[in-house]
Amino acid sequence: MMNAMTTQGLRNQTDLTEFILLGISDVPELQIVFFLVFLLIYTMTISGNLLIVVLIACDQHLHTPMYFFLGNLSSLETFYSTTILPRMITAFLTGDRNIPVWGCFLQYYFFGSLVGSECYMLAAMSYDRFLAICKPLHYSVLMNNTLCVQLIMTSCISCFLLNSVTTYLMSQLSFCGPYILDHFFCDFTPVIMLACEDTHRMELMAFILSSLIALVPFLLTLISYSCIISTILRIPSTTGRQKAFSTCSSHLTVVTVFYGTLVIVYMIPKNDTLKDLNKVFSVFYTVLTPIVNPIVYCLRNREVKEALNKLTNQLCNFFREAWILS
Repeated sequence: MMNAMTTQGLRNQTDLTEFILLGISDVPELQIVFFLVFLLIYTMTISGNLLIVVLIACDQHLHTPMYFFLGNLSSLETFYSTTILPRMITAFLTGDRNIPVWGCFLQYYFFGSLVGSECYMLAAMSYDRFLAICKPLHYSVLMNNTLCVQLIMTSCISCFLLNSVTTYLMSQLSFCGPYILDHFFCDFTPVIMLACEDTHRMELMAFILSSLIALVPFLLTLISYSCIISTILRIPSTTGRQKAFSTCSSHLTVVTVFYGTLVIVYMIPKNDTLKDLNKVFSVFYTVLTPIVNPIVYCLRNREVKEALNKLTNQLCNFFREAWILS
């Protein structure tokens, strides 16, 4: 019996060239609606995050470690939205839900690596706020340009290396048909559910690597904010507490939304009853979270709003002068 299963698995693996992504919904009448909605979301995500990068690059007042990290966070969210949304939007428009096997593994690799890099980026930003609030006299010395670059490079390189191990292990599995992934992108759980062989060891290895990618930076972020809150509560004046909290409130909002949806997606039991709910929260953490960053920082951060107003005035003056000269 085992030999027969192995032979069947090998034959299936040989025949396997594409997976089929079921997507969010298979109702034909909703496809054009989903196409328009997700196209709008993707456009807003790219525009909003690129706007933040441009503002930080153009305004000298934003050339600080906090905004350096914010600019890199916006770049990461632009990239990891691009690993999923264009494929989704195309599927809604054309109805083609097939994805090549190599494309599936490549999507998982880049998405997982970029999300892991964002976890460490958020941890670095929380450490920056920790130094600014808890050690203000030493901030400029400790949080220098060299450390900022080292934190970003280390987080990205380590996450891309760690996730390459998981991706390689996935690519070595034998899969049994039908090759249908009940998801809208190539995530770890839907892919290994198609495996013909026992995956317990691989799942254990993936859990360990995922803990290094996501759990470690989450704990570092938690420790930083525990110290920050403790320090803020010891400030005697109400005005002082409000001013200190305002410097990290935007980042805390982004962290809460990101980790909140991430935990819900991967902690919900993977059964038939909750699989649709799992998809909904997956949309939140993969699609909607990247758009939260520019909205939160543009609406709640005074310096970013001032930089946006300044850039808007400069563009208006430029176009006005160009109109007059023409």
